[in-house]
Amino acid sequence: MDQTTISMMLMIIGALLMIAEAFSPGIFMLIPGTILVFLGIVGVFSPDFLFSWYSPIVGLLLAIPVTVMTLKIYQRLGEPEPPTTTVAESLVGREGVVTVDTVPGNLRGKVKIENEIWSATSEKPIPAGKKVVVIHSEGVHVRVEESV
Repeated sequence: MDQTTISMMLMIIGALLMIAEAFSPGIFMLIPGTILVFLGIVGVFSPDFLFSWYSPIVGLLLAIPVTVMTLKIYQRLGEPEPPTTTVAESLVGREGVVTVDTVPGNLRGKVKIENEIWSATSEKPIPAGKKVVVIHSEGVHVRVEESV
């Protein structure tokens, strides 16, 4: 295999790694992809350099700024968001489904509101499977009534 063919293969493999990174961000294939494309381009114009002992050193030296740039790009793209929390007061008026029967004066009942399970009580017994609406919340439990 001649040196130009190897250089072209390096560029193709590098481009494929970059495409893989574009379709699945965060797997850090951009770093080796960039280095392979760069070495492939250098190999096309200077085949002797590609097969010298300088080539791996240049690749490692190139990896440092490419890694820093990649990390900076991902920090900008994926800025952290504040954690999502559910405040008990924000549950008032929301609908849910009873998963464990609710009984007046007892917090053993359970209600699923969206994706969370809450301890629940009610003025009247409500069997599991019934739709309910939250009328009051206190701490980590809610008081519900059957939805009409």
